[in-house]
Amino acid sequence: MKITFFGAGAWGTALASHAAAAHDVVLWGRDAAQLAGIGADRVNAAYLPGVTLSGRLAVEPGFERAAAHADVEGGLVIIATPVSGLREMTRRLAASQTAGLRMLWLCKGFEAGTNALPHQMVRDELDAAGRLADTSYGVLTGPSFAREVALGLPCALTVAGTSPALSELAQHAFHHHAMRIYGSDDLVGAEVGGAVKNVLAIATGASDGLGLGLNARAALVTRGLAEMTRLGLALGGRVETFMGLAGMGDLILTATGDLSRNRKVGQQLAGGMTLAQILAELGHVAEGVRCAQAVAALAAAKGVDMPITRAVCAVLFEGLPAADAVAQLLQRDARDE
Repeated sequence: MKITFFGAGAWGTALASHAAAAHDVVLWGRDAAQLAGIGADRVNAAYLPGVTLSGRLAVEPGFERAAAHADVEGGLVIIATPVSGLREMTRRLAASQTAGLRMLWLCKGFEAGTNALPHQMVRDELDAAGRLADTSYGVLTGPSFAREVALGLPCALTVAGTSPALSELAQHAFHHHAMRIYGSDDLVGAEVGGAVKNVLAIATGASDGLGLGLNARAALVTRGLAEMTRLGLALGGRVETFMGLAGMGDLILTATGDLSRNRKVGQQLAGGMTLAQILAELGHVAEGVRCAQAVAALAAAKGVDMPITRAVCAVLFEGLPAADAVAQLLQRDARDE
């Protein structure tokens, strides 16, 4: 099977290396020097230092050649850019590939300015290019740290797409060695879970940074899952999706795992660092920071109560100390679960 990955960050590289163990895989990235280093050393030094990648993974700096690699019957393209790059990449692929497009993306979040989910962005671009009818598309999501996948450790993910055939193709591509892939047709639920969990991970990181204990962490994860589910249902998702890998599974990992950038943001906010200081230290924006305001805006528009999300926004953007945000949550009136 021929697969091309567009985006050579941590997650794209890790998943490409996994897929290359069983398939003919090409990795494309914007930085030709970075790709040359991956090809020569079998290491993505910028994003996965110290991890040896599959010797079968090929790199290709030419976009058209990379696209042509998967432009065959049964081929698959994987967009591994951030949400901010999804529209442009969809547009380029729609223009360059001639066969029916089969595409998945790995990004999680909402589009800045429009608050659109990834599949809404993709659908708009395909429609504008006249490619909507001949394209199968979807998201590959779930609890996954790139470094662990690159090391070959066990992982289970959900593919949510527009057709059963695409889900089967994704399972053929990735359901091997230590990875398991479960199919779904709930694109909305899968994407809402992947976006909102990053915001909630900031909250749990702040709680842990304040030393509030495991009871508090469990309460935040559980009540956060309730918030995620309420918003997801209001946007058209299904409750079972939020009880699965794309919802609860991804939330548990991101809220408790020490490799989580969003959890780290919360911990450092609790320690007194400013958001600007935290982001400067990280070197890039944690997706929960990008998503928090979009989640709050969508919740307000849909009349969905999301107090944890509001508290995170107040800490991130209004200067409210993390300890004060927790105190406000504790002062909320009693209610039924």
